[in-house]
Amino acid sequence: MKSVLIRLREASSTFSAAEKTIASYILQYPEEAMHLSVHALAEKGFSSPATVVRMCRRIDFDGYREFRQALTYEMAVRQTNTEKNSQEITHSDGIEDLIEKITFRNIVSLEDTKNLLDPETLQKCVDLLCSCKTILLFGIGASLYAAHDAHLKFLRMNKPCMVNDDWHSQFLQARNASSEDLAIVFSYSGETLEMVECMKALKENGTPIIAITRCVATSVSALADYKLFTTAKESVFRSGAMASRISQLNIIDILFTAFVNQAYDDYLPRLAKTHIRKPGVPVSDKL
Repeated sequence: MKSVLIRLREASSTFSAAEKTIASYILQYPEEAMHLSVHALAEKGFSSPATVVRMCRRIDFDGYREFRQALTYEMAVRQTNTEKNSQEITHSDGIEDLIEKITFRNIVSLEDTKNLLDPETLQKCVDLLCSCKTILLFGIGASLYAAHDAHLKFLRMNKPCMVNDDWHSQFLQARNASSEDLAIVFSYSGETLEMVECMKALKENGTPIIAITRCVATSVSALADYKLFTTAKESVFRSGAMASRISQLNIIDILFTAFVNQAYDDYLPRLAKTHIRKPGVPVSDKL
């Protein structure tokens, strides 16, 4: 089931003024909103039923009926967030407050990202990982850490993969890519100019592109062939490198594990072979 509240929150910056008013009401009063007809909801937002339907379609629902069903289901299964943990981090917070709030944000980010993952799309991405000649990884800033994590994981499986630390090298990497390669682009905002330029070069070469990004209509989403959506309860401009990074790493863990499971008997010995044992630590079957 598609998550209504996550999609509304992530896409609200792209809405028209009238759509923002309706979305704001739903986000603030979801329990009340799920009982309203399209006409009643339109009145709450001082708008028209057509605007409500248009907003629903902008976040990938067929119409208001599907939107309302999804909202009702989500509210039925959604855990009530405590007011303390959902508060913004402030300068006056003590160590215990920071532990609670940051941990809570990361947990919510992982839960929300799980709700956005489409198993069918994920399987197609795994199939591409298995069949491609080389995995090309792209990201800058905090997203580069996720790219490095992916590089290390696939390196253990002896799957050819590349990651470069500076954008110029990544751009050359994109220019030299082929249709036999696979690109994975990390961009939480979806508007990182360097990533957009790399993706344009990749498209020219016919290279399949997986984007790990927010569930919003962005330049990165438009250029990607497959989208694995992340989300994070934080501002894109203020602290987007925290919970969003956890979401990216979680998706990489899922992709890698699914990749290994495709040929488990072949890859298990390689996991053992590439396990680096610490001096003085006995050999264990657990890797």
